[in-house]
Amino acid sequence: MNVLLNILWLIFGGFFSGLGWILAGILMAITIIGIPFVRSCFMLASFSFWPFGRDIIARDELTGREDLGTGALGLIGNIIWFILCGWWLAVWHIVAAVALAITIIGIPFALQHVKLALASLFPIGKTVVEYDAINATRRGQLRPGL
Repeated sequence: MNVLLNILWLIFGGFFSGLGWILAGILMAITIIGIPFVRSCFMLASFSFWPFGRDIIARDELTGREDLGTGALGLIGNIIWFILCGWWLAVWHIVAAVALAITIIGIPFALQHVKLALASLFPIGKTVVEYDAINATRRGQLRPGL
């Protein structure tokens, strides 16, 4: 079912959403100031292309340890991100979610836009993983990267 939903997602706007995130990552990479945000842009591009069956989770929750993006520098980066572009990216995804939620068929796609909106606000220190890995991590059965 996830494959079908992901294919429909790509056809009805997910492809362009992912391309937008790739373009944002490239633009960030061109500027020296934007380099810390490139990983987050490409992570969100990956999620934008294929969101069903995956979710966004904090890396420290997934691995059980902090890294550069989940500590104080990640917090500062998220604040800068939010001020410069996070809030308007979230607004775009919320507008798309509302437009899709008008129809019953669009509700699953609207929910994915809500996930993207939340991730757009503070993406640094996050990663995209399959639901199974998240569930196993939360049950304490798996600690990827350890």
